[in-house]
Amino acid sequence: MDKTVNNRAWFLVLPVLVIVAFSAVIPLMTVVNYSVNDTFGNNQFFWAGLEWFQEMVHSRRLHEALGRQALFSAIILAIEVPLGIFVALNMPKKGFWASFCLVVMSLPLLIPFNVVGTIWQIFGRVDIGLLGRTLKALGIDYNYTGDVIDAWITVVVMDVWHWTSLVALLCYAGLQSIPQAYYQAAKIDQASRWAVFRYIELPKMRGVLLIAVLLRFMDSFMIYTEPFVVTGGGPGNSTTFLSIDLVKMAIGQFDLGPAAAFSIMYFLVILLVSWVFYTVMTNLDKAEAQQ
Repeated sequence: MDKTVNNRAWFLVLPVLVIVAFSAVIPLMTVVNYSVNDTFGNNQFFWAGLEWFQEMVHSRRLHEALGRQALFSAIILAIEVPLGIFVALNMPKKGFWASFCLVVMSLPLLIPFNVVGTIWQIFGRVDIGLLGRTLKALGIDYNYTGDVIDAWITVVVMDVWHWTSLVALLCYAGLQSIPQAYYQAAKIDQASRWAVFRYIELPKMRGVLLIAVLLRFMDSFMIYTEPFVVTGGGPGNSTTFLSIDLVKMAIGQFDLGPAAAFSIMYFLVILLVSWVFYTVMTNLDKAEAQQ
């Protein structure tokens, strides 16, 4: 007897799919239209083909912004992932303090991006900011608006403060899913703390850890509000990442064609890296299922 398949559940998600298609596909098609045309206003377009893409591929400005963006994402991942794992390993596993730590760790994630930038902009000022005044009192010449190194340190520390909690909470969830029998067996075998982490905790965290790396890469590669509020992309262009450069090109210079081509290339890079992460996660899940 053939089994009857009920597809009526699709009607429940159909409105969501329509809204997503309307809010995502239409703007994307608009950007594609601008990327292959030139316009001088009044909604008049002139066919340009792949001219803007060729210009962006050979653009030194784009290469420099991409280099800064890749360096920032690499630094962020190198700091936040190990730090998040360390915090998760040392958080209480149950009781009042476990709940307290979870609430405290969640607080930075609740703060809007522009507020985070404003907080650190004031925090780092040498005239009224706690950090700036303290460093000045210690004889340290700190100026995030005039020194490239200070600007980078401020932006990196700000992002670490804001997003390490996400990695820690995901890793903590992975640790909580490990059965106590694993730890009991390791205790009987007199396994070292490093052996427990290497052979029990790290493999069990692998799935959530890849999710954390994927989320942090996408967020760090698309960062805009925080560094724009704190440094405005300066000093010079030292913290002008891809998103800031794109906004300057589209709104500041009104170069809509190059900006549209730029944004599509930007989108494809993020999509490619996300697909690589997804493929790795899928292969790991298949390998674990076969074991």
